[in-house]
Amino acid sequence: MSEQANGVVAALTKAGLEVRSDPGTRGMYASDASLYRIPPIAVVRPRDVDEVAASLAVARATGVPITSRGAGTSVAGNAVGRGIVLDFSRHMNRVLDIDPEARTAIVEPGTVHAVLQKAAQPHGVRFGPDPSTWPRCTIGGMIGNNACGSRSLAYGRTSDNVAGLELMTAAGDSFVTGYQDKAPFVRGADGILGSIRNVLSQHLATTRTEFDRFGRQVSGYAAHHLLPERFDLTQALVGSEGTLAVITRATVKLVVDAPIRVVVVLGFRDIVAAGEASPAVVAHGPTSCEGLDSRLLDVLRARRGPDAVPPLPKGGAWLFVELAGHDRGEVVARAQKLAADGIGDEALVVEDPATQARLWRIREDGAGLAGRAPSDRPAWPGWEDAAVPPEKLGAYLARFDELVASYDMTSAPFGHFGDGCMHVRLDLPLDRPGGTGVMREFLVDAAKLVGEFGGSLSGEHGDGRARSELLPYMYSADAISMFAQIKGAFDPDNLLNPGVLVDPDPVDSDVRMAFDKPSNLLAMAYPHDDGDLAQAVHRCTGVGKCRADNAAAGGVMCPSYLATREEKDSTRGRARVLQEVVRGELPWSHASVHDAMDLCLACKGCASDCPTGIDMATYKSEVLHQTYSGRLRPRSHYTLGKLPMWARIAGWVPRLANLGTRLPGIRGLALWLAGVDGRRSVPAFARRPFRRTFKAVDSERKPVVLFADSFSDAFSPEVAEATVRVLRAAGYEPRLPSGSVCCGLTWITTGQLDSAKKILSRTVEALSADAHAGIPIVGIEPSCTAVLRSDVHELLPGNADAAAVAKQVHTLAELLAKTPSWTPPDLSGVEVVAQPHCHHHAVLGWKTDADLLAGSGATVKRLAGCCGLAGNFGVERGHYEVSVAVAEQNLLPALDAAPDAVVLADGFSCRTQVADLRERPAVHLAQLLDR
Repeated sequence: MSEQANGVVAALTKAGLEVRSDPGTRGMYASDASLYRIPPIAVVRPRDVDEVAASLAVARATGVPITSRGAGTSVAGNAVGRGIVLDFSRHMNRVLDIDPEARTAIVEPGTVHAVLQKAAQPHGVRFGPDPSTWPRCTIGGMIGNNACGSRSLAYGRTSDNVAGLELMTAAGDSFVTGYQDKAPFVRGADGILGSIRNVLSQHLATTRTEFDRFGRQVSGYAAHHLLPERFDLTQALVGSEGTLAVITRATVKLVVDAPIRVVVVLGFRDIVAAGEASPAVVAHGPTSCEGLDSRLLDVLRARRGPDAVPPLPKGGAWLFVELAGHDRGEVVARAQKLAADGIGDEALVVEDPATQARLWRIREDGAGLAGRAPSDRPAWPGWEDAAVPPEKLGAYLARFDELVASYDMTSAPFGHFGDGCMHVRLDLPLDRPGGTGVMREFLVDAAKLVGEFGGSLSGEHGDGRARSELLPYMYSADAISMFAQIKGAFDPDNLLNPGVLVDPDPVDSDVRMAFDKPSNLLAMAYPHDDGDLAQAVHRCTGVGKCRADNAAAGGVMCPSYLATREEKDSTRGRARVLQEVVRGELPWSHASVHDAMDLCLACKGCASDCPTGIDMATYKSEVLHQTYSGRLRPRSHYTLGKLPMWARIAGWVPRLANLGTRLPGIRGLALWLAGVDGRRSVPAFARRPFRRTFKAVDSERKPVVLFADSFSDAFSPEVAEATVRVLRAAGYEPRLPSGSVCCGLTWITTGQLDSAKKILSRTVEALSADAHAGIPIVGIEPSCTAVLRSDVHELLPGNADAAAVAKQVHTLAELLAKTPSWTPPDLSGVEVVAQPHCHHHAVLGWKTDADLLAGSGATVKRLAGCCGLAGNFGVERGHYEVSVAVAEQNLLPALDAAPDAVVLADGFSCRTQVADLRERPAVHLAQLLDR
């Protein structure tokens, strides 16, 4: 860093602040959910208001800018800056008070929306606005952007739901805004107030005619609230994007949520027809009216299969319309009336809350899903949330589609159609020469189009770096001048979030994807990203779903972040660091890279749960391969990373091997040499491995190949034996592949990819004849089965035999589900706590298992999240605490709540974790069916 930057860091440190200025942190905070990359000098995580004041003092003394940041989910570049970034989400994240009678809450700016809702729920109230990022966005960020969400028809914008603010100017002066007897007040900031009133007196006509024309006019400053007949500074500051003052505390309004909700899905021929129909739908008084294009759902189906989308009315676009109330009969009647009004081509009334949740989850994941364009190219924000008066939406959508096509681009629009707000991602050619120039031309044309329709460049996300330069296409020169004067009154030295709204940065500067990629010989093929790791890691759009607890939706991502609450331990944080690597800013071996990757459990939860399709487990393997190829590796790579090899040797002398892991003294030394945490138990090697005891039988039953993985063979032969019995009872005759086969999983997870390719090639060769003959290959261990279905394409691209093998690979449940003559045993009265293996959830899918268990009559509680052991991760030195913390998220509470339940865990590591932390047995599905 420069001498000035070092001086800033020194001053912040001297002030006793929690400062991060390492290259990894600067890379993580260089981006939010926007197109832009602006590395800060340092990140400060203030613990209280005094530390905010101290940070501002350093900014003034050193002349460096300061940017406020919540969850970093801004899609316009509002939360990145070149100086000091204040991350409020780490410490200043508390709900300080809930007043159910006044229906208000007092929160710190880093309070996560979902945390506020959880605190308010017992009182029968909630915070009204609910953006799609509600599980992780912060209230401070919502105030900064004037966020709205899908239910703004009922609850309005954030500005309609703020009752008061406590703020600090760049000069360090504190002031308070709020309401007394419904009249707005301001305490403090007297000099600023006089200047603001003087500014407005010079621009009264402009303010009265150009502002507040329709509900989603969010762009620019909300100057209409500064008119003398209103002068409501609370509302004026909402949406100012951290450019006027720093919020240190907020009082927000709470609402009573109607308990009955019914969704009506209306189908239309295309998105234009859906937009045209929105005003007619709004006349029915819905709480929400959301539009989705079939192009977005096509991306979802391609990613997650046809079952990812519930049945919908026919059409090329849909409106999801929510009606709410306190009387079920009345709400259902309203829904049926809307459905019968003939507004769409077809209508579907959805009363089931679970189906409603699936529909809203699609909408919530829209920004991530739209990260892949209909062209199957990466799609980017930039023209993210324009809005027009709702009655003009259909015509605007038609013209916008024409504009996109004229640039040879594609899109999949969605958004808050009842409010006239459209969201979209575009396959801008940022990876091509001149791509940023094309982006600039398109954005200018798009801004002109919105101006033609009397719309707003932003309908809820703010202007940020993506749109501030384009404000003259929406506002007059007089309005732009007024913005500068308002900024000057609050922040004359331009320290607060410069480059946004006033004196803006060019829309095509600091674009994250615009760089020359260093050439690297990669070990993985990245077939879904054209073999390009840069494209793969830039799948991360920054929406931050990995910073949320996704357990309610049955998700896994991201267990390490939930354990540590550190950005570096989130999928997004890791992706941002890897983006620095592919840019050539950091070498593979840099300490920041390995610090970010260290606590990645390689669970693959992100591969299915992240709407953009990030696969951090694969990227971690690449990092380890690139770092250690031809070099000395960590001890655990030679032991745990080659466990199948050692297990085969131990299989000849299992008693001696087991003795060595149990004798005092020898055990401790052995674990240390193996890189294993001493608090871990060591699973015993089986006295007789399964492969040596298995005997093929000549029969008329249908042949199947049983892939007896190293774990089932060496440690759990009873699981493999139960699988054989279940297969035979179902009419199949299992046989083993010729020779010793292994999927190479442990080599993959430790980045020994050259060896993994050789091992997997031998296995594919052994299985290929049966695969080409159409004989099913049944896996026992989910992680090994997932390698044969998925990782094989990464390691052996273009290999026809590998593709044939992947096609024939089945889980036990999948094969049984395809067997009409087989019926599950009667498990009525059996209580089951099921911990799906993460790779089962992410790669193979656990729905078939769930359906099978439902058919058996068992009472099943399916757990979300990861068990925490995750193969070699949880036993390695330095990982024990995080491994246990992950288990405490879902697994251990469920076990403690059901002490007599059967624990179902197909994964060997999951069963080991259960035994280690609760000394309880766990069974494989085969064992449960073999009861």
